[in-house]
Amino acid sequence: MTAIKHALQRDIFTPNDERLLSIVNVCKAGKKKKNCFLCATVTTERPVQVKVVKVKKSDKGDFYKRQIAWALRDLAVVDAKDAIKENPEFDLHFEKIYKWVASSTAEKNAFISCIWKLNQRYLRKKIDFVNVSAQLLEELPKVTEESVPSGENQSVTGGDEEAVDEYQELNAREEQDIEIMMEGCEYAISNAEAFAEKLSRELQVLDGANIQSIMASEKQVNILMKLLDEALKEVDQIELKLSSYEEMLQSVKEQMDQISESNHLIHLSNTNNVKLLSEIEFLVNHMDLAKGHIKALQEGDLASSRGIEACTNAADALLQCMNVALRPGHDMLLAVKQQQQRFSDLREHFARRLASHLNNVFVQQFTQALLQLYNRSYFLSVPGHDQSSTLAQHSIELTLPNHHPFHRDLLRYAKLMEWLKSTDYGKYEGLTKNYMDYLSRLYEREIKDFFEVAKIKMTGMTKESKKFATLPRKESAVKQETESLHGSSGKLTGSTSSLNKLSVQSSGNRRSQSSSLLDMGNMSASDLDVADRSKFDKIFEQVLSELEPLCLAEQDFISKFFKLQQHQSMTGNMTEAEDLDGGTLSRQHNSGTPLPVSSEKDMIRQMMIKIFRCIEPELNNLIALGDKIDSFNSLYMLVKMSHHVWTAQNVDPASFLSTTLGNVLVTVKRNFDKCISNQIRQMEEVKISKKSKVGILPFVAEFEEFAGLAESIFKNAERRGDLDKAYTKLIRGVFVNVEKVANESQKTPRDVVMMENFHHIFATLSRLKISCLEAEKKEAKQKYTDHLQSYVIYSLGQPLEKLNHFFEGVEARVAQGIREEEVSYQLAFNKQELRKVIKEYPGKEVKKGLDNLYKKVDKHLCEEENLLQVVWHSMQDEFIRQYKHFEGLIARCYPGSGVMMEFTIQDILDYCSSIAQSH
Repeated sequence: MTAIKHALQRDIFTPNDERLLSIVNVCKAGKKKKNCFLCATVTTERPVQVKVVKVKKSDKGDFYKRQIAWALRDLAVVDAKDAIKENPEFDLHFEKIYKWVASSTAEKNAFISCIWKLNQRYLRKKIDFVNVSAQLLEELPKVTEESVPSGENQSVTGGDEEAVDEYQELNAREEQDIEIMMEGCEYAISNAEAFAEKLSRELQVLDGANIQSIMASEKQVNILMKLLDEALKEVDQIELKLSSYEEMLQSVKEQMDQISESNHLIHLSNTNNVKLLSEIEFLVNHMDLAKGHIKALQEGDLASSRGIEACTNAADALLQCMNVALRPGHDMLLAVKQQQQRFSDLREHFARRLASHLNNVFVQQFTQALLQLYNRSYFLSVPGHDQSSTLAQHSIELTLPNHHPFHRDLLRYAKLMEWLKSTDYGKYEGLTKNYMDYLSRLYEREIKDFFEVAKIKMTGMTKESKKFATLPRKESAVKQETESLHGSSGKLTGSTSSLNKLSVQSSGNRRSQSSSLLDMGNMSASDLDVADRSKFDKIFEQVLSELEPLCLAEQDFISKFFKLQQHQSMTGNMTEAEDLDGGTLSRQHNSGTPLPVSSEKDMIRQMMIKIFRCIEPELNNLIALGDKIDSFNSLYMLVKMSHHVWTAQNVDPASFLSTTLGNVLVTVKRNFDKCISNQIRQMEEVKISKKSKVGILPFVAEFEEFAGLAESIFKNAERRGDLDKAYTKLIRGVFVNVEKVANESQKTPRDVVMMENFHHIFATLSRLKISCLEAEKKEAKQKYTDHLQSYVIYSLGQPLEKLNHFFEGVEARVAQGIREEEVSYQLAFNKQELRKVIKEYPGKEVKKGLDNLYKKVDKHLCEEENLLQVVWHSMQDEFIRQYKHFEGLIARCYPGSGVMMEFTIQDILDYCSSIAQSH
């Protein structure tokens, strides 16, 4: 163990300026034995630090390494397990408990003894030694740190050197002193015994000198002892005086203690008073509602602007008092509970009063709007009253009533609605339902009447207004409706069956009127002109222009009045959202606690759907009427509706207006597609007369009409792509069916049908300059040219038939290899035969044949396309071409013969010109 101790001191502790005092070989209890060493060390420099260091061998086993170190001041308990029996186990309690098993009990005891001595000398906080034998804890004489020079080779306790360590290494100062002593003796190294004897003699000399010095100072020692005796007597007298002083001060101390305790109580009382005052001021400042506010909440006038402002301020103050964040313990105070109950009663009373007043405002506005509606759209059933003229007079203005005054009056209550929403959501929800119920019926009537006027204006048949059922007098109708509204106002969230019944009764006649108007509109497009279509376009645009600001204004009002823009979710005690025809908007929870819906935009859109549920059906009915009046009206509707949808989506793509117009746009697009499909089907169903010439086919003329109308309508339109697709379908249908009709034609030659119709198509496309049909325009021109040429060649044929046969024979001989100038030597093709054939075609006969040909062409061609002169000019050119061909053959095959045709090219031109002029 000594060798290990020296090795540890040398390798681990000396480099760290530490001195190893004790060591014990241990292993952890209850685990696989892995031996290590616990070392007790002190530093060689001041202030002295005492540590317990754990050292273990490296994995290779050739050197020791320092693993962990604990400061001795952190050691709380040393548990030796058993103070009587020998037991190698012991525990050291640092921040956690370390259980060790020593290799022997002696090593354990020596280590614990060393720890006890180090604790006694260096630590103020004493360590608890548990289950340790009293022999190990012997009290050592106290030695001050000054008596142990730093770095000197002394024991920890200054006395029992062997108990701590049997060997102490020399420090640097000791080594220096010994070296100086050895340098003074030459044989200190060569003769150690002589050196030791010399040192012994010198020590004896010093001891003798010390004894003589002590004996010489005996007199001084006696004097010193006397002085010490006198000093002790003085000390005793001083102690007596101090005892008397202490007795005197004892009473003063008790009084001072009482004064101190009294001061402490006074300070504590002052502190409590300050805190109590602070709490009272907090409660008074935050939970005291002014009398003026209380009066406003209880009796404030909710009809005047000043009263509304006072009630709004009072409601805000009440809400602040109720929402104040109380400090811990405030809710247990009786006064606070009473104040909170008072606030709750005020809130309930004012919420009930506010809800009742607002509901009355709704009813009043609804009644006023009904009166205006009856004055505007209905007539009194007075005997002898001209109902048709009255309705015609009322239907002149195609406008919707303006609700801005109603919105302006209600917006004064917007802040109070926000207060009601945050304090009593049930009443807020009831007002929301009632507002939607009232407005949905009001808007339904206004919009239905508005659309009836629009339908009458579209049809232009005011006489049909006599079919309208006689409506009740406005006074009785308004009274009946007002009574039903007041009956439902008592329960803000109650049933609205009376309103539904009234709405159904009053709207039944309108539905019958709408159906009658739709029947009226079943007309053919031939009965209408451009003015009618322009009139329809203006009416439809006016309808959309009236609906758009109406919806936007109502949506803006709903957002501001019901404060939906300030909340990302709408909560409430509502049933689950249902169809557009009725129901509420969110979902219900049994406990009545608010549940999130989705977002403010969804809530606004659902309210708008509930209020304006009749817009989409009415628009669809109007669209159906326009489509029945004239299928081409779908073009106007597609352009107008697309523009309004695009405008609405730019404002808010998810708004009610955008969604509704988008749904209607789908219907319009279907009607447009149906219009295109109907035109193509009509093309396929065209039947031509077998007894009359074909001319320009009806669907070709209809395509021209459609294209001209579409180009004027879709100029700078957003849905130009839809028209281009329709053009492609229509032109393909036109091409296919023109060819089909031409193949089936019996009276008119196929080439004429193709030529005339494709010429008409080409002229139409050239005039309209439709960019997406450039390829079709070229195709139409090519077909027209090809069939014109084919018809000219077929109709003209061979007007000089015998002459044609003669020259065909000539060409055949040339083709067989006979030289052209030798053809005249052939018997059948000599000059005499040529002259005979030429004499059979004098100018008179030629003119007669051309005249018959002109009459034949005139019978084939139609007058509306005016292609007669074009065809006749082409035939003239073809005839001249044949004439020049014959002259060329004569010049080449019969040179110098002097044979010539009996008419010239100029004669042909004169014949053709005179024939054309004569007809």
